[in-house]
Amino acid sequence: MAILGWLGALFIGLSLGVFGSGGSIVTVPVLVYLFGQDEKTAIAGSLFIVGLVALIGALPKLAGRQIHWRSVLLFGLPGMLGTYLGAWSAKFIPGLVQLAAFAVVMLLAAVMMLRPRQVDPAGGTPRAAWKIIADGVVVGAITGLVGVGGGFLIVPALVLLGGLSIHLAIGTSLLVIAMKSFAGFWKYLEVLDHQGLALDWMVLLGVSAFGVAGSLAGSWLAGRIQAEGLRKGFAIFLVVMGVYILASSLYRLFT
Repeated sequence: MAILGWLGALFIGLSLGVFGSGGSIVTVPVLVYLFGQDEKTAIAGSLFIVGLVALIGALPKLAGRQIHWRSVLLFGLPGMLGTYLGAWSAKFIPGLVQLAAFAVVMLLAAVMMLRPRQVDPAGGTPRAAWKIIADGVVVGAITGLVGVGGGFLIVPALVLLGGLSIHLAIGTSLLVIAMKSFAGFWKYLEVLDHQGLALDWMVLLGVSAFGVAGSLAGSWLAGRIQAEGLRKGFAIFLVVMGVYILASSLYRLFT
């Protein structure tokens, strides 16, 4: 299981580096099923890992001026508030319910990845600021509740609402994911302490290191491979995992 866990950690980073999203959707299952962590600890750990991997993955984008700072302010800061509130609400929700909700989000991610992209690569017309802010809060709340960075929601939102090019949206998404993830993780420390749970820092730092290596490799690969086939394969993987996690969670909830 440990070997599979470290391979999963590499996959987390590769997905973030290639797509600007998707890595966090793998992190929770890796921590729960491959490292044997309980649901709430895995969700908290996921926020730390994804935040760190996304932050380091954003550095090459920053150097290449592929960060849109207006979107960081309008989307990222409200997203931090939404993530904090989502993490706060987690203390009232059973871990298995969170895991079931995570599986639903995973299936939603698969649907969005399988849909044909109808986006102008040069970007569209920027939408009203309040729409970007509202979307940031909603995506942030999902991040805090189920431990996903939300890149699969952030990238389309930045393109369609913010009018960004796809490459600018991916770079901006990585920085926004880091901001939201760390805000949610900070609140989750209180949630875990309240429930007598503790993080396994050896696992978190190890998975983070593998994830960072994968993210840097994925960023290098992004301009050198045909990502569409990979995206479809990853989406099918998400469907299989999402159905399994949802079925398993519901079975445990009702038996």
